Amino acid sequence: MHSVVQLTSAVLVVLVVQLRGAVEEVLPTLREQSVSVFVLGEEEEKCVTEGVNTLSSSRIQQYSDQPLDPQLRSKVTLKSPALYIYTSGTTGLPKAAVITHERLYMASSMQAISGVASDDVIYIYLPLYHTAGFMMGLTGAIERGNTVVLRRKFSASNFWDDCRKHKVTVIQYIGEIMRYLCNSPKKDNDRHHKVRLALGNGLRADTWSEFLQRFGDVRVCECYGATEGNVGFMNYIGKVGAIGKEHFLHKASFSYALIQYDTEREEPVKDSRGFCIKVPKGETGLLVAKITAQTPFSGYANNQQQTDRKKLRDVFVKGDLYFNSGDLLRIDHEGFIYFMDRIGDTFRWKGENVATTEVTEHLIMVECIEEANVYGVKVPGHEGRVGMAAVKLKDDMEFDSKATLEHVKTCLPSYARPRFIRIQNSLAVTGTFKQMKVKLAEEGFNPSVMQDRLYFLEDSKGYVPMTREMYQSISDGKIHL
Repeated sequence: MHSVVQLTSAVLVVLVVQLRGAVEEVLPTLREQSVSVFVLGEEEEKCVTEGVNTLSSSRIQQYSDQPLDPQLRSKVTLKSPALYIYTSGTTGLPKAAVITHERLYMASSMQAISGVASDDVIYIYLPLYHTAGFMMGLTGAIERGNTVVLRRKFSASNFWDDCRKHKVTVIQYIGEIMRYLCNSPKKDNDRHHKVRLALGNGLRADTWSEFLQRFGDVRVCECYGATEGNVGFMNYIGKVGAIGKEHFLHKASFSYALIQYDTEREEPVKDSRGFCIKVPKGETGLLVAKITAQTPFSGYANNQQQTDRKKLRDVFVKGDLYFNSGDLLRIDHEGFIYFMDRIGDTFRWKGENVATTEVTEHLIMVECIEEANVYGVKVPGHEGRVGMAAVKLKDDMEFDSKATLEHVKTCLPSYARPRFIRIQNSLAVTGTFKQMKVKLAEEGFNPSVMQDRLYFLEDSKGYVPMTREMYQSISDGKIHL
């Protein structure tokens, strides 16, 4: 809490009653910095802590409902900061992305672009501290004038009952949400609802198809865009698996390209002149977008170092400036755009690039595996990183080592097959249901530092339980990978 206030130079903190304990821990420091604290929804007689004020409903009703003096916002422009949104922190610590009024307006218009009308009812269960729930969801609903059904926390078991009860017509999704719904127990009334549109991002192709087959004719509008990014895409056609489609109007407004990227050296590939190289259609490359007055990159609040790290200079000509998305995409010959991986997630093994998303999609096709999180781990004496997967098994099922081996041998080349599999009760995700890999990669494959069951892909035997002796032999180079 204190670090957030410091980073954003906040002068006022408004919090719900449930978070009162957290703010009281740093209250002396906040008071030293002259930061005012208000608790929302708590009555005045219950608030006895010095330095903490109340924003009760009765107190709010005492104030005028007339519009504020326009002079209060006379210096606000489209380029002025409207709010800060923290990145989800999938590959590191969260950073406060600066969201301008222009950017907020653009995100709010996504509902209109996807066909949401004022008589729609949208169901929002995503956290309002992040882009999807707040900007595309809540402020988008304000822009459209539609009805919002707001739930404090996502619940797979109550999802469709909520939709039926409140006559929901539009739902949002992100990350693994759709997979959670598909993995919930089947019911006779799965198709009995009024939902006509699903708006979101991060939907895998296999889950997309399964969702439509099970829950009926729902138009899925998959989008792509980083919280702090200056380019985005929308799959307005509904092609399963695509995050967007190129068209001339979009390309006239945004200057972007896919460039060759060396995952081992973790830098773009340069030609003899020192410039980046565009990948041909059908091949995977790093998405970069030109930073201009029309497509700015506002960066992170009070963090110039992290802001500069997201910029690429002299990309195609001397002096140009591009935003580094950190995402590897592929554009096919029809112009459909596909997400392949994050550059921090893709790793190199045996001289080959391994896309974690591709390996994940194959692992979850194994009958016993419900969820999988794939990443690369370092091995002493070896270049690059070897594949490892943390998996959650389906209820009442055990790890089927034989079926897993047969599937990865059939579907994946030898360098992409996970050599280590870690069985977990649940997979760690961010507040927006994105899988977290950094800590898992740091913990590696040492069975003595974890309680989870661990399996090793032994060339002659398949997946076998990992022992400390095996770990030592691998570390000493006696077992070659």
